[in-house]
Amino acid sequence: MDAIEALTTTRAMRRLKPDPVPEALLKQVIHAATCASSPGNSQGWDFVVVRDPGQRKRIGDVVREQVLPRLVPIPEAAGPGASRDRMLRGAHHLANHFDQAPVVVFVCGASIYPPGNPMELFVPAALYPAAQNLIVAARALGLGTVFTTFHMMCEPEIREILGVPQTHRIQVTIPLGWPEGRFGPVKRKPVEQVIHWDRF
Repeated sequence: MDAIEALTTTRAMRRLKPDPVPEALLKQVIHAATCASSPGNSQGWDFVVVRDPGQRKRIGDVVREQVLPRLVPIPEAAGPGASRDRMLRGAHHLANHFDQAPVVVFVCGASIYPPGNPMELFVPAALYPAAQNLIVAARALGLGTVFTTFHMMCEPEIREILGVPQTHRIQVTIPLGWPEGRFGPVKRKPVEQVIHWDRF
């Protein structure tokens, strides 16, 4: 698939089929993630790829208990066609069915710098490009994904389930699977509203 087409059609897929994803495809998307840029070629990333149904159920239970109640309520007056309404409904569906995603990828990284040191920003500076590579590669293979920060609302429990060491942070949580919906052009502001030629 053309890179520009993949980039401009990578919609957030919050409804995923439970069908398994072949390991070979998972290795492809993780390899693509590791091709991302990182400060000083530090490559400070680790990917926890959760496929085990028991692990997914434990994580799903935590997300339902701790994340779902904190999500913005779906406004009753909003019409089903409203973009924000669709997003909120999708987020609620994802939180309520988190364990049904056949794969959940936790993008993690270690920091060799003490908290408060400006160099600590090297960690997210590497992990977000890697996560973006992952979701675009998944799109090119027909797989659906969505960026979430659900882990931020239940990180101690998630860390314990996954055995993430204290030296590492979880930066992005990405459910992955075959999408129920269709890919298509993403809706964004016109480029004229965000581009500044030569100076702000």
